[in-house]
Amino acid sequence: MTKPDNKLLARDRRNARIRAMQALYQQDMAGGDCGEIIAQFHETQEFDRVDAEYFETLFRGVLTQIDALDAAIVPFLDRKLDDLDAVERSILRLAGYELKARLDIPYRIVINEAVELAKKFGAEQGHKYVNGVVDNLARQFRATELQAQAQSSQ
Repeated sequence: MTKPDNKLLARDRRNARIRAMQALYQQDMAGGDCGEIIAQFHETQEFDRVDAEYFETLFRGVLTQIDALDAAIVPFLDRKLDDLDAVERSILRLAGYELKARLDIPYRIVINEAVELAKKFGAEQGHKYVNGVVDNLARQFRATELQAQAQSSQ
C-alpha cells in the first residue's frame, strides 16, 4: 500500500474548502436542501482533485452548527453578521467550524486557508478582515493549542 502524498492531500482539502465555501454561499443566498446542494455540486463541479468526503463534512457540519458558529463570530465583528459580504460570511462560518470541530487541522492552516479563500473570492482587502476575525476565533476555540505553540517557541 502506498502512502498518500501530503501535497496532494493538502490540494484536495483546499479544493474541498473552496467547494464547501461556494455551497455555503449558495445556501446562504438562495436556500435549499443540503442534500440537493451536495448532489448539484457533484453533478456540476469538477471533483477529480477534491476530497469529496471532506467537502460534505464541512458543508453539513457548518449547516448543523450555524447558529452556534454565528454566535461565536458576532463578538468579533464591527457590523451585523447580515451586513457582511456573503462570501466572507461563508468563509468565516467555514473557518469557525474547522477551528471548533476539526481539531486535527492545525489552527494556522485554518487561518491561512480562510485568508486564501478571501483573497481569491472575497472583496478587495476582505482577507484582512477575515484574518482578524478568524485569528480571534482561533483564540477562542484553540486556546490550548495556541498556548502550547507559544511555549514551544520560547
